[in-house]
Amino acid sequence: MSGRGGWRLKTWQFTAAAAVGGLALASAAAAAAGPWDSGGQRTAESRRAGLPPGTGDGDHRTEARGPLPSGSDPVTPEAAEVLAPLETGALAPRSGQGAREAAAGRAPAPTAASLKGVLEPLLKARGLGPGATASVVDAATGKEVYGHAAKTAMVPASTVKIATGTAALSVLGPDHRIRTTVVAEPGPGYEDGAPPERIVLVGGGDPTLTARAEAEGNASLRTLADRTATALKKRGARTIRLAYDTSAYSGPALHPIGPNENIAPVSALMADEGRLDDSSSGPAPRTARPAPDAADAFAGFLADRGVKVEGAVGQAVATDQAEELADVRSATLSALVERMLTHSDNDIAEALARQTALAAGAKADFAGAERETRRALGRLGLPLDGARFADGSGLDRADRVTARLLTSLLTRAAHTDHPELRPVLTGLPVAGFSGTLAGRYSGADAADGIGVVRAKTGTLTGVNTLAGTVVDADGRLLAFSFLAGTTADPAAAQTTLDRLASALARCGC
Repeated sequence: MSGRGGWRLKTWQFTAAAAVGGLALASAAAAAAGPWDSGGQRTAESRRAGLPPGTGDGDHRTEARGPLPSGSDPVTPEAAEVLAPLETGALAPRSGQGAREAAAGRAPAPTAASLKGVLEPLLKARGLGPGATASVVDAATGKEVYGHAAKTAMVPASTVKIATGTAALSVLGPDHRIRTTVVAEPGPGYEDGAPPERIVLVGGGDPTLTARAEAEGNASLRTLADRTATALKKRGARTIRLAYDTSAYSGPALHPIGPNENIAPVSALMADEGRLDDSSSGPAPRTARPAPDAADAFAGFLADRGVKVEGAVGQAVATDQAEELADVRSATLSALVERMLTHSDNDIAEALARQTALAAGAKADFAGAERETRRALGRLGLPLDGARFADGSGLDRADRVTARLLTSLLTRAAHTDHPELRPVLTGLPVAGFSGTLAGRYSGADAADGIGVVRAKTGTLTGVNTLAGTVVDADGRLLAFSFLAGTTADPAAAQTTLDRLASALARCGC
């Protein structure tokens, strides 16, 4: 078995790890999942790598900020070269003896005994506290090669977003977009071209709808105002009444944690995730009234375009007789899932959980989202014993997952039978480069994970979790999850989790 042979080995390992994001077990899958640069890194990742590093998890700390990906880039010509069509599913060095062994089907899978010797001392380290759990799965075979209390249900924190994204993609597909519409309520003579009695701004549940001048790939309230004003002027309307409709969602808007800078009230209509600053990720001051604020902004944009809104802007439910005047659409669901995972975006997570409920015709509230998320994951044959999805973001401590469920979600996303789930992997932060892992893996014991560990972080007080994928020193793709629920020092816990993932990266086990 090969060892950790310095920078040359690290270079091929990084290339293989980037390929995992595209993914995974055959060259056809890699070509379909793209995009890649000539070094095997996703182009979106290379852009994000230049952002200032953040610290910690998006649940509680400021993350790297900057332009967010708005959708998939074109597949580059290099995509087909990233992975060789290895029937074993091993991801191996691009050259040398290791590559010849992998091509011949001899790239070794790690053994349970070897992994136990590497991982258990770290799992028992003081940084994680008692009761930490773990699962490591060989992605090529789907076999769990190491488990430590892997069936024990734990508080997942933000790693539950892996389940949220998987459920939404499975029922809606990666190309789905969330619509925000404006409809006209007919008045006298409307069928003969008269102006409508009023218009209604109907929220479809897109938290990334933006009121900012630079949309950066998001659906834009300004564009919606352009289209609406054009349609109204064709009917001679220069003055109009405006209402807004949030009826797509039901139940309480406030998350159980209460008012919090990590999440806005959950509403079918909001702009810029209800942020009151110019941020696009991480904690921020939030409005307590996202829907009225979005509607007021829309009214101002209409006025700028020569259509005055008269009277107060109030809440209403669009009638069955209403006629659509204009719409805008979010980035693709694949892009939203990637953004949610990379930046641990709680607002997107709650929106996607409700989109899963809406797709099933269920009530789009916390209970309906939990029920339909569980049903969607059950249809994928995932191990759900002990699981709870009290919310989509992981902020609710009533959430429960097992380490085995998390690795099962990741291996299902890696399987060529489920290309629709690929964004669950392409969205995972890259150690030392992007999202909530940009500022981590700086210590000597964790440096081997830089660029080859891709993982979702989870952080609540006393809870630290990490779940993702890694390419080991033999070129084998592994899915892993580590969950700790009794941590006393979050920095020590994060360091230990990073050391666990890095130990897998350098392991020729």
